[in-house]
Amino acid sequence: MITLEQVSKSYDGVSRTINNLSLEVLEGEILMLLGSSGCGKSTLLKMINRLIDPTEGRIYLDGKDIQQQDPIELRRSIGYVFQGIGLFPHLSIRENISMVPRLLGWPKDRINSRYRKLLELVQLSPEIHAERFPDELSGGQQQRVAVARALAADPAYLLMDEPFGALDAITRDSLQQEFLDLNQRLKKTIIFVTHDIVEAVTLGDRIAVLHKGQLEQIGTPEEILENPATDFVSELFSKSARRWKGFKNIS
Repeated sequence: MITLEQVSKSYDGVSRTINNLSLEVLEGEILMLLGSSGCGKSTLLKMINRLIDPTEGRIYLDGKDIQQQDPIELRRSIGYVFQGIGLFPHLSIRENISMVPRLLGWPKDRINSRYRKLLELVQLSPEIHAERFPDELSGGQQQRVAVARALAADPAYLLMDEPFGALDAITRDSLQQEFLDLNQRLKKTIIFVTHDIVEAVTLGDRIAVLHKGQLEQIGTPEEILENPATDFVSELFSKSARRWKGFKNIS
């Protein structure tokens, strides 16, 4: 479980990108962080991974204060799918996926078994794709590799920063379904940043709505669509409510 207690972040000592935010991410759930650009979604992920530290408040991973943990070891224990994919262009697909296990000192045979298994898991052929470089793959294939790399050391937690945002609609829809199918098997605890309401409703067990660095509401898609807690949430979801109710009636 990931717990945030009264977390704030200020870069200039005056304004706050994140303001006094508290929430819990439950074991095995997909929590969607939803909000407009600049609301603090990516900043929140970076604080959980200790790429940046909070100005105030505490973040706990399985009950342990992350400020008391070595940041390098912490990052290696959490899978992270970056916005814009973020594969290393000079490394092969095999080398990209194998990087964290290699840094952790895994034996070579275990690394080789792991990268092959992960490529198959994300529906890419080890024989065809392992020795290719990122620029030889399509955008959708690169995103699959990014997910495989984040899963390489079998982390319990996965942070995903708008992983499908740069893809075309057809590829995005396909990968969203594959992502849900994959997590049904892996049962990871996932925080997934998006600005797309349909994506949040489709993928999330719960949604946390952020606005100007504050938590406006957290709940299941149904709870938020049927009972928005603030005017901002109501306005944000108003265009999606009818579509969601129609889907529920059909299903």
